[in-house]
Amino acid sequence: MIAASTLLREIGSDFYTGVPDSLLRSFYDEIVRTYGLDPAHHVIAANEGNAVGIAAGYHLATGKVPVIYLQNSGIGNTINPLASLMNPKVYGIPCILIVGWRGEPGVHDEPQHAYQGEVTCRLLEDMGIEYSVIGQETSQEAVRDEMHRFRELLSRGEDVAFVIRKGAISGDRESYGNSYTITREDAIRRILAASGDDPIICTTGKAGRELYELREKDGAGHGRDFLSVGSMGHASSIALGVALKKPESTVWCIDGDGAVLMHMGAMAVIGKAHPGNLLHILLNNESHESVGGLPTAADAVNLTEVAKACGYAGSASVKNDEELERELSGIRRQQMPYLLEIRCSTASRSDLGRPKESPAENKKAFMSALGGR
Repeated sequence: MIAASTLLREIGSDFYTGVPDSLLRSFYDEIVRTYGLDPAHHVIAANEGNAVGIAAGYHLATGKVPVIYLQNSGIGNTINPLASLMNPKVYGIPCILIVGWRGEPGVHDEPQHAYQGEVTCRLLEDMGIEYSVIGQETSQEAVRDEMHRFRELLSRGEDVAFVIRKGAISGDRESYGNSYTITREDAIRRILAASGDDPIICTTGKAGRELYELREKDGAGHGRDFLSVGSMGHASSIALGVALKKPESTVWCIDGDGAVLMHMGAMAVIGKAHPGNLLHILLNNESHESVGGLPTAADAVNLTEVAKACGYAGSASVKNDEELERELSGIRRQQMPYLLEIRCSTASRSDLGRPKESPAENKKAFMSALGGR
């Protein structure tokens, strides 16, 4: 196991950008300890492609090599800018990728990471990116040797990557939070009471796990809920597709701030399509809480005004129990699409479980409840 401080020192960069991953928690906590959230040195991106663009700009302005951290599920978001911007056949802009290897073959993980784990190294190879795997047995000397090899490639405008196995990096943890009092789980409990038998599409992360456990506790079954265990940022697009083909149903989308920011263009598409049966519920705790709590840019964005500018029929934001109760009690009377932002704390239960059914079983039950095939 290598210390996060040692890895940063051997890499030797003074600029980091990316999207958090739980496997890289110690790494980005060390970045925060070293640089804080000073955007001159550390930018938490909306998505991984955004991070590549930021990194390219840093190199153009300084001539130095930036570092991009990401979960392997975010490789897809990087492919276009890595291939059409950074590649030596285009501009030859060097960067170092730090990739958390979720779903590594032979290592237990969640089902949404299984295929991504299989193809992680293959995708890097297909893009011509030299990589080195860091595991619990990797020494500081080994990292130093790889960086010596990488620096020659970087000097030629090539990109390189460290692929990080589970448990490979150690370090002290930083704590993150906000001052909001509504817990996400309590907000979801109230949403379920208001939604009745309506279909719900839920974003990835802890929100889906909390939704699942609340249904379990109530003995209500799970056929009404589609849990988007992967594809971060796409729950609202899934909800739009359902809403357009099920106009007789009110469709609820439970979303998160990190997910909304990751693919915020979806809100413009929802506004343009203007489904009169879509309720977009944004649980905003201003953090990537499911992967460690690093802040998002949501504290600097008025997402209710963004929704209106995108063409939503209306929007509102609530910060306490009374406001939430009032909004949910009358939400069905609102013109839709409608965005309700609920400002939430970053708190969650330490004993939070995971769905027992497979994603394929969830899909089948959801489609059956919708009257699909």
